[in-house]
Amino acid sequence: MKPEERHLLIIDDDETYREVLARSLSRKGFVVMTAASAADSLIACRAQDPEYILLDLNLAGQSGLNLIQPLLAIVPEARIVILTGYASIQTAVGALKLGAAQYLPKPASIGDIFKVLIDDGIDILEIPNEERMTVQHLEWEYIQRTLVEHGGNVAATARALKMHRRTLQRKLAKKRPPEIPF
Repeated sequence: MKPEERHLLIIDDDETYREVLARSLSRKGFVVMTAASAADSLIACRAQDPEYILLDLNLAGQSGLNLIQPLLAIVPEARIVILTGYASIQTAVGALKLGAAQYLPKPASIGDIFKVLIDDGIDILEIPNEERMTVQHLEWEYIQRTLVEHGGNVAATARALKMHRRTLQRKLAKKRPPEIPF
């Protein structure tokens, strides 16, 4: 192994996303290995002994958080970064308590991913003003995502959101709120 090689294991069940990440990060100097499942990731981790691990929070319905400690048991010095499309404070705190070095919400740019992989300091990425969303817009996006998850069923969505059905219907009747920069 060359001294400048940095071994990276990408664990994500989305094949397209995983392969795009692998190609992009290999261009940044990483020797990349990929895995789609928990079992494959443990095998790959033993085979490669990666210094860096990108771990998706949702692996085909299973929590990626359950993999943090088994991965660290194999490679205790590995820097694990959690990538997720379902970011929450609770999962971020849980991931960090279990041993992850960073937690990054999707979509994340290759530059942001590269930065959190190699940066030793704990750094909260600043969101530029023009990309920030209002609370109303975040609520709208969350409602829309939950509605899609429940196949457009308003009653099921209202139950999932712990919201009265009529309140949800009023919110859905409104226009999408504008994104106002701070």
